[in-house]
Amino acid sequence: MSRAGSGGGGALPPPGERGTAEYRIEGLAQASGATVRTIRAYQDRGLLPAPERRGRANVYGDAHLTRLRQIADLLDRGYTLASIKELLDAWDAGRGLGGVLGLVAEVHGPWTDERADRISRDQLAARFGGIADEQAISEAVELGVLEPVPGQDEFVVPSPQELAVAAELYAAGVPLSAIAAQLREVRGQVEQIASQFLEFTTEHVFARWLGHRPPHDADAADAASMVRRLRPLAQQTVDAELARAMRLFATRHLKEHLTADGPYTPGSVGTREVSVALPADTVEAVENLVGRDHVAAFVTAAAQREVHKRALDALAPSPRK
Repeated sequence: MSRAGSGGGGALPPPGERGTAEYRIEGLAQASGATVRTIRAYQDRGLLPAPERRGRANVYGDAHLTRLRQIADLLDRGYTLASIKELLDAWDAGRGLGGVLGLVAEVHGPWTDERADRISRDQLAARFGGIADEQAISEAVELGVLEPVPGQDEFVVPSPQELAVAAELYAAGVPLSAIAAQLREVRGQVEQIASQFLEFTTEHVFARWLGHRPPHDADAADAASMVRRLRPLAQQTVDAELARAMRLFATRHLKEHLTADGPYTPGSVGTREVSVALPADTVEAVENLVGRDHVAAFVTAAAQREVHKRALDALAPSPRK
């Protein structure tokens, strides 16, 4: 759950603008959720402004609390303390942070319209044969298909569609272990596609905005707007290409299975691949005649013509002597 401050994506108030609340370090730790030790470490690294000194006491204000919440939010999103310091230094230099935070929020936002759901262990078992397969559940948790709810016998399902696909495959006879293995393989391939798409768009689209570290406020805001526009393109491209590939290979597989060793029916001829070694000079002669790309087709047609000729000869009456 995000711990950012409200307004402007959790941006800090401008340097020097004092809030109304005041804290000693213990009170600041309680209000922010950070430990006293963490607060002091942030001060040592320059992430947190020094407190105001009043006699022997150090006094912190709302600006310190907001910054601690912003640091926590960025850490939750996977940013390192070094990169967070760059962002905060840019803010302190007056370069602005609202656009950067908007870009961060846009990238970390949902990339699909699908909404997470919940499912109990009993409901899960009912969808997969009626008995809970603990090994399969462990694999699903490891893959992120299921997320255990602490203290409850149920799971969060980040992608109900993905779980529905697994249930359909299981109902069709595919073992759960095979479904998990296939998901791992597909995930690796999809992650490679996503990486390539991001490199492509960064090079041709986002490079002009992200040339500064951290980017200027206005550039980051423009980049966030472009993320919203381009976000669905990757999925639309993959959907279209997957549909094309599935049609191509499904048609090919169906044709192979219907003709390879299927039963003979009038008007149809089964096919079977047979490797035949041909003399090199014969192959060369055929290449010279029809071209290298058509050697196999020519040999097949010649063999079929010879077979048909012999069949016709066998049917024809013998000449009278």
